[in-house]
Amino acid sequence: MKTYDWIVVGGGITGATLAYELAKTGFSVLLLEQHANPQNATRYSYGGLAYWSGNTPLTRQLCQEAIAYYQILSQELDADIEFRELDLLLTIDAASDPDATAASYTNFAIPPRLISVQAACELEPLLNHQAISGALTVKHGHIHPEKTAQAYIQAFLRIGGEIKISQVLQLLPNGVKTNTATFHSANVVICAGGFSRELLKSAGISIKLYFTHAEIIETLPANVQLRTLVMPANLQRFQLEAQSTRLDRVWDEPGNEPVPPILDAGAIQFQDGSLRLGQTSRVLTDPHANINSKASEKWLRTSVGKVLPALENLPGTWHHCLVAFSSDRLPLIGAIQEFRGVHIFSGFSNPLVIVPPLAKHFASFAAGQEDDIINQVSLNRFI
Repeated sequence: MKTYDWIVVGGGITGATLAYELAKTGFSVLLLEQHANPQNATRYSYGGLAYWSGNTPLTRQLCQEAIAYYQILSQELDADIEFRELDLLLTIDAASDPDATAASYTNFAIPPRLISVQAACELEPLLNHQAISGALTVKHGHIHPEKTAQAYIQAFLRIGGEIKISQVLQLLPNGVKTNTATFHSANVVICAGGFSRELLKSAGISIKLYFTHAEIIETLPANVQLRTLVMPANLQRFQLEAQSTRLDRVWDEPGNEPVPPILDAGAIQFQDGSLRLGQTSRVLTDPHANINSKASEKWLRTSVGKVLPALENLPGTWHHCLVAFSSDRLPLIGAIQEFRGVHIFSGFSNPLVIVPPLAKHFASFAAGQEDDIINQVSLNRFI
């Protein structure tokens, strides 16, 4: 049976990008994805590229590399990923102080500019002026995330990579066992997003990788025109993630809810006219937990409707996926010492903008080159 240099587990944007970069470096690579049409975090992403948001030397470097790469990515992959630049509007709640909110963004590489309610409504006419006290704005990259992942996969296949639709059941010392066959490799890298922790745990590997249950509404192409990407300036998601990881042991007990759910009301319209409205984030330690979709959809619609009334009742479908994260907002990348040949590439809080440069760094590192970037995001930082 054929033995690969690398098996990449997970066909979302992280796995697709990493598989491509490893194959481009010269490795023989097998990409495993359990679903022919994945309903994952890539599928339901907003598609935003926050390359302005680097706030440390590491994240600023990655954001700079990312925006330069995205300028040529469609050409490299020979596919339209719908890359564009649009205005991001970070809305400030009517009860919040605009100046204090703006001050919290001053350490970013490109600090968003504070604008008045009137200026915000001129930039985005669908805004409810009574719901905000102002807004922050900055130029923001945007892609179609699902088309981008597929473009990476097709480019990967063209350069000799292989893909199989198969569910990984067990990690082995020299490969993986799936529901269809056993595949052999020198190295396995887990890019399974919110399911990564469960998969590693089944092999007796415990790492500080977590997940939220994220929920959005996806509409059909609509007649309304949303000119900007709208998000709240005072995001609750990062605080939720930080609070939920204080006690790691509760994550090994299915059925726990370490912190209450939050909703960051935002919206984006894609080039075909469809919209994604969201998002709710729930911290449930069971990746297979059931969620009351009707109650969640009502909460989503009501919250988005306060800021963007014209979008509240658009026909659409509620969706749910898992979103992986770490306890310090940096991804977990590199070898897992307890299990020879097993690696992790997951936990991205800002995935679409930094996955491509980090995949390049990982492939270079895998080929034997020293790479300080990979060292900074390795699991060793939690030892």
